[in-house]
Amino acid sequence: MLNFFKVSLLALMVITTTIWAVLAIYFGDSHSGMVQTSIATVVGLLGLMTLVGLGFARWRKRVLAAYAILFIAILGWWLLAIKPSNERQWQPDLAKLPFATVDGDSVTVHNIRNIEYRSEFDFTPTYYDKTFDLNKLDSVDLFAVYWMGPAIAHTILSFNFGDKDHLAVSIEARKELNEGYSTIKGFFRQYELTYIVADERDVIRLRTNYRNDPPEQVYLYRQKPSKENARRLFLEYIRNINKLYDKPEFYNTLLDNCTTDIWFNSLVNQGHLPFSWKILLSGYVPEYLYESGRLDSQLPFDQLQRQALINPSAQAADQSPNFSQRIRANLEQPQ
Repeated sequence: MLNFFKVSLLALMVITTTIWAVLAIYFGDSHSGMVQTSIATVVGLLGLMTLVGLGFARWRKRVLAAYAILFIAILGWWLLAIKPSNERQWQPDLAKLPFATVDGDSVTVHNIRNIEYRSEFDFTPTYYDKTFDLNKLDSVDLFAVYWMGPAIAHTILSFNFGDKDHLAVSIEARKELNEGYSTIKGFFRQYELTYIVADERDVIRLRTNYRNDPPEQVYLYRQKPSKENARRLFLEYIRNINKLYDKPEFYNTLLDNCTTDIWFNSLVNQGHLPFSWKILLSGYVPEYLYESGRLDSQLPFDQLQRQALINPSAQAADQSPNFSQRIRANLEQPQ
């Protein structure tokens, strides 16, 4: 019985690592080709042969040793040969990276995106630079964007420097020209990580007004951390924005994404949220913030959530220069 259990665990390990190795080789460095597909097929067959070999006690150690050498070689290639880059042919909306300069209490952010949309895929990219006074940083709002049920959401933070000064930051996968997003590819070093620093009329209005396949529901939750915590969080964002400008990193579907990076950035503050499964299942982040006392608790959460839906007000505001004020008009002020 014990021997059967050990062989079953070994078989599970071989199956799991073979699937990973096949996908890692197939995806390669962004573009799959005939050579990669052929090698991936051979590795899959070798994994299958290893599984068969586990059923014969006299072959077991030899096939496992050979398989281990093969897998370590593939893992080493994947870690050492596939490198992130800022020099690719990017999608037009992801072509320019933001960066910032800090001078005391003043932070000048360069390449703030402010796209003029005619439709989701018909747009004119525009950018501007702006200087923000850290002393005016008043609150930090959370946008949660849903398109595939309650468990998964794209999360965006917006830093509020007074009623008419909002700076949104969306942490995303940086895609190449004509490249779509794939959750599976996101595990295999296929996308670089990017911080899109944008006007809310760009990055929020895109989701409320122009994305229809599938439509996206956007919720805005107002938070008011202490000024010290808001300042440290913003400067941590700036530090990472500048780091990615100088040295690219890979996006990862599970560990380095829109929501986990928000949590990692928040670690600069004492009293940050403890890690929770609700951070991995990002659709539950607003509920987790509510349970942790970070959102207005005067209303039950389901009522607060209904109030937080901004699609109608965003669609009514559309190209208004007061877009940020109008989507907040019916929301409770953060406590």
